Amino acid sequence: MRGDFGYEEEGHTRNIGDGHLWKRIVGYTRGYSLAFVVAVFLSLLVTGAMLAQPWLMRIGIDSYITAIDIPTAERLGGLTSTALWYGLMVGLVFVLSFLQVLLLEYIGQSVMHAIRQDLFGHLLRLDLVFFNTNPTGRLVTRLTNDVQNMHEMFTSVLVTLCNDFLRLAGILIALFLMNARLALLMAIFVPITIGSTIIFARIAREKFRAIRTQLAKLNSFLSETISGIAILQVFNREAATHRQFSNLNQGYLQRTLSQIRLFGTFMPFIELLSTSAIALILYYGGSEILKERLSVGELVAFLAYMRLFFQPLRELSQKFSIVQSALASAERIFQLRDTVVEIPPGDGLKECKISRSEIVFSKVTFGYEQENTIIEDLSLTIAAGKTVALVGTTGSGKTTLVNLLLRFYEPQKGQITIDGIPIEHFSLHQLRNLIGVVLQDALILQDSLLANIVMDTGKSREEVNEIMTRTGMQRFVEKLPQGLDTIIGEGGQELSTGEKQLLSFARILCRNPQILVLDEATAAIDTASENILEEAISDIFAGQTSLVIAHRLSTIRRADHIVVMHQGRIVEQGSHNELMAAQNHYYQLIRMDIQETTGTEQSRNTNSK
Repeated sequence: MRGDFGYEEEGHTRNIGDGHLWKRIVGYTRGYSLAFVVAVFLSLLVTGAMLAQPWLMRIGIDSYITAIDIPTAERLGGLTSTALWYGLMVGLVFVLSFLQVLLLEYIGQSVMHAIRQDLFGHLLRLDLVFFNTNPTGRLVTRLTNDVQNMHEMFTSVLVTLCNDFLRLAGILIALFLMNARLALLMAIFVPITIGSTIIFARIAREKFRAIRTQLAKLNSFLSETISGIAILQVFNREAATHRQFSNLNQGYLQRTLSQIRLFGTFMPFIELLSTSAIALILYYGGSEILKERLSVGELVAFLAYMRLFFQPLRELSQKFSIVQSALASAERIFQLRDTVVEIPPGDGLKECKISRSEIVFSKVTFGYEQENTIIEDLSLTIAAGKTVALVGTTGSGKTTLVNLLLRFYEPQKGQITIDGIPIEHFSLHQLRNLIGVVLQDALILQDSLLANIVMDTGKSREEVNEIMTRTGMQRFVEKLPQGLDTIIGEGGQELSTGEKQLLSFARILCRNPQILVLDEATAAIDTASENILEEAISDIFAGQTSLVIAHRLSTIRRADHIVVMHQGRIVEQGSHNELMAAQNHYYQLIRMDIQETTGTEQSRNTNSK
C-alpha cells in the first residue's frame, strides 16, 4: 500500500501547506522574472487608466455639466476635452490589458510546459513496482487534467489578481482623498468580505481535493476498462462494469454538486454585501448633497469607484474556484514529483568493462511483497556465450529472474553479477544497453514501422532491409500498404500479435546487444516463421550469452543448458536428453506440452472435416 502517495489510499493524500506549494510553483517561474516585472508594470498602467475614469466623470459633472455660472461654449469645450480623455483611458485599458494577457499567457504556457516535462521525465525514471501499484488512469490525470488546472490559474487568475489588488488599493486611496467620511462608511464592509473569503477558501480547498481524487478514480477506471474491453465482452461483464462506472460517476457528481452549492452561497453573499454598501452610500451621500457638503459629481464618482471595488469581490468566488482547484492539482502533482526512485539510475557511475558476459545469480531471494517470496535462495550460473533455457509452470519465477537481471526490482537477499561485477555497479542505461529483451507483449509506437524498428540505434533503411531479409521477416513487411513506411500503432495499421513479436525481434537485431533475453518471444509466431527466425538469431548471436524462457519444445531443445524451475527454486538442470532420461519435472512438462499440442491438432483436424 502506498498511502503516502495517495493512489491506492485516496483518502490518505498528504496535505501540503499553501506556502510550500506556492514556493514550489514559483520555482518553475525562474527565468521569467523580467516578463513578470513587465506584467506588473502593465498592471500599474491598467489600474491607473481605470481609476482615472470615475475621476474624469466627477470633473465632467462638477466642473462643466452642473457649473451653470460658466458660459455654455466653455462648458461644452471642457466637457468635450474630458470625454476625449475618458475615451483615451478606456482605449489604454483595452490595449494594455491585451498585452498583459498575452504576456502572462506566454509565462503560463511556458511554466506548464516545464512542469509537464519535469513530471514526465520523473515518471520515466520511476521503478516498475511504482507502476504496478498505481493505475495508469490516475497517472495520466496528473500529466493532463492537473497540469491544465494549474495553467488556468496562471492565465485566468494571476493577471486579474494582480490588477485587482492594485485596483482595490488605488480605489481606497481615491475614496479617502475624495471624501473620508464616505470612505470610512464603506470600509465597514471590507473586514466582513475578507473574513468570509478566508472561510470560503478553506472549505473550497477540501471540496476541490475531493473532486480531483474522484476524477482520478474515474479516469483510472475508464483507462483500465477500455484497455480490457475484449475480456469484459467475452465474459459478459458489460452490465456489471456499467454499474461500477455509474457508482464512480455518481460519486463525482455528488462532490461536484457539493462544490457548486458552496459557490452558490458565497456569490450571492458577496452580491448582498455590495448592494447593501451601495444603498448605504447612496442614502448617506444623497443626504450630504442635500446638506451641500457633497457634490453630485463626487457621489457619482464614489458610486463608480464602489462598483469597481466590489466587481473583483463578486468575481472572487470564480477566482478562488480556479486557485483552489489549481492548488489541489499542484498538491497531487508535487506528491507524484516527490515519489522516491527506489533504484537509482546511477548516471554518474563509471562504465564497466564487459568481455565475456557471464551471468551469475548468487543466493537470490525476492518477493513482490516482503512476506511472500517468489524466488528463494536461488543460485544459477549462465556461462558466457551459452544459451540457457528456463522452463517451468506459470508462477515458477522465470520472468521474475529476467526482471531482477534488468533491475526492474532489487532482490531482498543475494547478488547478481555480470562478469563478476554486481549489476548495481552498472548504470541502468549501460545495463539495459548490454541486455536485449524480447517480451511476449510488444510496445508499438504511433509511427512508421521503420521508426518502430530502428528506435535510437541509428540503423539505416538498407541495414533494416538486410535484417528483415535475413530473418525471413521480409514477407511481413511486403504485406503492409507502404512497407517500412506504413504507420502503425493507434490510429494506424493494425498488427497481429505475431507481427508485433516479429517487430520486437527486428528491434533487438538492430541493437545487437551482448546478452539476449527471450521471454516467450515466439509464442504467437507460426512454427515455420519461428524456425527461420531462430536459425537467423542463432547465426547472428552465435557465441553470445542468451537466456530463453519458452514452452515450445523446439525452442527449448536449441539451448545449451536447460534449467527447470518450480515455486521459485531450481529443481533440475542439464541437457534435454539428460533431463528426459531422468523422467522427473522436465519430463512431465514435456509430456504435458506434447499432449496439449496433440489435442489442439486433433481439434483442428476435427473442425476442418
